[in-house]
Amino acid sequence: MTEAQVTKTPWHLWVVGVVGLLWSAMGAMDYVMTEMRNEGYMAKFTPEQLEYYYGFPTWAVATWAVAVWCGVVGAVLLLLRKRVAEPVFLASLIAMVLTTIYSYGMSNGLEVAGGAFPLIFTAIIFLVAVGLWLYARSMRARGVIG
Repeated sequence: MTEAQVTKTPWHLWVVGVVGLLWSAMGAMDYVMTEMRNEGYMAKFTPEQLEYYYGFPTWAVATWAVAVWCGVVGAVLLLLRKRVAEPVFLASLIAMVLTTIYSYGMSNGLEVAGGAFPLIFTAIIFLVAVGLWLYARSMRARGVIG
C-alpha cells in the first residue's frame, strides 16, 4: 500500500477506541482518587488496605501511573488513527505487569485485598491491555492507523 492510499476506518475501531477510553478512564479515576486520598472514594477500604495502598513505593506508583495514563492516551491516539497508539498501549501493558509484580509478588497485596476477586480482576485488566495493544498493532499493520 502506498502512502497516498487511504484505508477506510472500520466501524470496530470506533467501538474499541471508545470502550478502551472508557475502560482506561475508570483506571485513571481510580489512580487519581487513590493518590489524592479522596475520603469518599477510599471509605470502602479497610484501614489495612488503606495502609497498603498509601504505602506503595514511588516506583510502583509511577508504573501504575504509566499504565493508566498510557491506556487513556493510547485510546485517544487510536481514535485519532495515530500509529503511535501501538507502542503507547504496549507501554501501558508493560507498566501494568510491573505494578502487578509489586502488588502480588513483592508485597502482601493479595493477602490485604483478600479473596479471589482481585486476581480475577487483575487478569481481566491484563487481558484488556493485551487486547488493546494487539488491536492497535493489527490496525497499524492493515494501514488503518498511520
